[in-house]
Amino acid sequence: MIQEPETLYKLMVLYMLNKVNFPLTNSQLSQFFLDNEYTTYFTLQQVLSELCDSKLIKSRLVGTSTRYEITDDGRETLGFFGNDISGAAVSDMDSYIKDNKFRLRSEVSSSADYYKDGNDYIVRCEVREGKSLLFSVNLSAPDKADAETMCANWAQQSQSIYAHTMKALMKPLGSEEK
Repeated sequence: MIQEPETLYKLMVLYMLNKVNFPLTNSQLSQFFLDNEYTTYFTLQQVLSELCDSKLIKSRLVGTSTRYEITDDGRETLGFFGNDISGAAVSDMDSYIKDNKFRLRSEVSSSADYYKDGNDYIVRCEVREGKSLLFSVNLSAPDKADAETMCANWAQQSQSIYAHTMKALMKPLGSEEK
């Protein structure tokens, strides 16, 4: 039986990341742990940091969002100690993932960020399905405000832009509509 609460929280994070085939964001993990009153925000941040330091999970900053994925070492650790998670906690995690899977996936399926390149800003936009990159485009923006607007709009427009691009590229040459 687990004596240290932080150890249980680490196993719970590993369990959640192992149950999905896409990364979970810091806010998604925080929502689960805080809404279910498992721990405090600061304890969860310490747990995530320690899991990253021990290479059981990996993090990636996308825009202003940190996304977490389980590593092979994390899966191995979960395999050894996953049975130490209480049935009630497993049920809570399974319910959260089942009830929110579409929302969780859609929140991480499209991302946009920007960086400065000389006098311009480059906006990098992506659409992913699981861990696979479906669509990526880099666009130049004249200033930071425009780059931020483009990033903010990407979340709502990514699917239609992707669909339009695919339709245009899949259309046989010479079949333009008149």
